[in-house]
Order: sequence, then C-alpha cells, then structure tokens
Amino acid sequence: MKIATWNVNSLNVRLPQVQDWLQQHSPDILVLQELKLDQDKYPAAVFQMGGWQTVWSGQKTYNGVAIISKEQPQDVIVGLPALPDDPQRRVITATIGGVRVINVYCVNGESPDSPKFQYKKQWFEALTEFVRDQMAQHEKLILLGDFNIAPTDLDCYDPEKWHEKIHCTSIERSWFQKLLDLGLTDSQRHRYPEEVMYTWWDYRGAMFQRKQGLRIDHLLVTPALRDSLQDVQVDLEARAQERPSDHAPVWAEFAL
Repeated sequence: MKIATWNVNSLNVRLPQVQDWLQQHSPDILVLQELKLDQDKYPAAVFQMGGWQTVWSGQKTYNGVAIISKEQPQDVIVGLPALPDDPQRRVITATIGGVRVINVYCVNGESPDSPKFQYKKQWFEALTEFVRDQMAQHEKLILLGDFNIAPTDLDCYDPEKWHEKIHCTSIERSWFQKLLDLGLTDSQRHRYPEEVMYTWWDYRGAMFQRKQGLRIDHLLVTPALRDSLQDVQVDLEARAQERPSDHAPVWAEFAL
C-alpha cells in the first residue's frame, strides 16, 4: 500500500500537477492540504472521472483538506471533536483499506509571541486527544500531513538561524514528541535516521535550488504499520516543476 501526503498550496492552481502525480505514482491514498477552495468548489468530479474516490473539507482562501483514494473512504470524521466550533478546516479522517487515515494541516502559529501561537498550542492538545482516541480503536493508523513543526535540528537547514523560531521552537517540538509518545513512529526517521529529507522550501531566495529547507511534512504510524514499512521518500521532482507548491509530496510504501 502506497500512502502519500502533499500540501498543494492551492488546488485550483495545482490541480493538473495533482492529476499527473496520481497517474504517474498510482498511490492507494493521497491526502492534500491547503486546498484553498470552498466546499462546493472542490473538483470531486475530476478525480471521480479518473477512477478515484474522494472526501474533503473545503475552505475559501485558507486551509482545506482532502483524501483521494482507490477505495471508498469509510467512517469519515471532519475536524477535531474537542474543538467543535473551530471554523478552520484542518482535519479529515477516514478508514481506507483497513487503515485509519488522519490527514492534518496543522496550525502555523506565525511566531512564538503571536496569539496564533496560543491557538496552535490549543489545537495540538485537541489533536493529541483525538489521535489517542482513534489509536484505541484502530490498530493500523497513520497520522500524516503538514505539521508545521521541524522535530529536530536535522530537519532544518540552519539550526542556529532557526533556533527558537516558529516551526523549530522547543515547545513546538514537545508537542510533536507528545504525539510520538502515544505510540506513533516517525516513518521517515525510522527508515532514514540521519538523512537530510526536507519537504518545504521558501519560495523566496531560491531556497529549493540552494537545498535549504525544513522537514515539516510527516507520516506518523502505529506499530502495525511501522512493522510493514518498506520505504519513505520525498518527491523532489514535483517541487522542481513550474509553478510548484512550496511543499513536495512525501510517500510511504507498506507491505499490506
């Protein structure tokens, strides 16, 4: 089973790239973040005509998440139960092929002294509670998407420059660790403990060409999936296209 995540930074702009990627890689599951489309503007028919099933939670201008899969998603949950009034569309969960898939576009937080950082803290607490509950119900579970956290200095091109800056603060890294403490494994680091694997590069300053990025897109898995993990890769070719997202797709292959 091949499962992938991609922050597309506007599906309206990147739809042809997503269609091409689906055709070329044929994943069993592809989750998307930052759709930036209203619920009724999501191109479900385009994917369905290509033979794909899809569920989504859209939001104009910001946020928005979707799951695209070969099999029909079951038992879909939108949002986080602990934040029922949150207007931001950041989470969609479904079971596909016996795997519980939690697709997240985690809060950016802007800066450690911003009110948005307090929202990020509250949001991660709600996410951790939700994942704990879902893990109690599903042996095979994957939590994946754009976490907006670089877990260690290895995941940052210049740790000194980024020290205690957004994405790299000690407290954000502690939130990420709390997810791992639930019993999840960082699939990329499980497979490649010391390898540089950035997934996001700022548009400014030719950062992709200079190979100066952050690893903020993750695939966290329960032991049942960890034990069947075969490989994890970042698709740099997708990031090298014209008018790319600032994120690259990340995919994992499981012997399921």
